[in-house]
Amino acid sequence: MRLTFLRVTTSIGDSMAEWVKVCNQNHLKKGDMIPFDHKDKKLMIANLGGKLYATDRICTHADADLTTGILNEDGVTCPLHLSIFNLQTGAPQNLPAEKPLKTYNVKIEQNEIYVEVG
Repeated sequence: MRLTFLRVTTSIGDSMAEWVKVCNQNHLKKGDMIPFDHKDKKLMIANLGGKLYATDRICTHADADLTTGILNEDGVTCPLHLSIFNLQTGAPQNLPAEKPLKTYNVKIEQNEIYVEVG
């Protein structure tokens, strides 16, 4: 699947929020994970039980793409060393990973999924 990004910048106080369109809501079914890149960031969006989460997609322990791992109620499991990351907080649930993933805000507007990257 080829993803197209739409950049939406809004001002909130002194900070700038940058939202990128990832995909149509219909492209992300329950239990799915979609990888996407924005500038130098390697990100993923996951649909866990109907709730959407966006995080970095590269494991903080080793250079593994988490979208090739396993998604279940505990979070996403790294395919290399089986560390599990909580999608809401990014926190690793077991070793060998010790550093959390960065998490990002997600919103849906007119059936399109956006992730706040800035």
